[in-house]
Amino acid sequence: MSLPNCPECQSEYTYEDGELLICPECSHEWKQGELSDAEISAVIKDAVGNVLTDGDTVTVIKDLKIKGSSSVVKVGTKAKNIRLLTDASDGHDIDCKVDGFGAMKLKSEFVRKA
Repeated sequence: MSLPNCPECQSEYTYEDGELLICPECSHEWKQGELSDAEISAVIKDAVGNVLTDGDTVTVIKDLKIKGSSSVVKVGTKAKNIRLLTDASDGHDIDCKVDGFGAMKLKSEFVRKA
């Protein structure tokens, strides 16, 4: 039976101690099957707390100005078949196509799961 790598430092030298798995390199302890802090923070939620997944349809809950344009995405506009971006450093964690505007990135705090 192979043990999983450490979720904190990715070390392959983990070992079991009773119910716990322990990493000798960074001293991180966890139970098998338990989500790490990085995995928990990777969950993307909409403005009201619903968990979003790839392929969902979302509705814009606030008028959004489009950078570099005089256009506005109005409240109630739907974005279908979204793709979640986990490495979004600027906060735009949804990649989608919006009818009438084309491809764009949105922040999850301004959408609601439809």
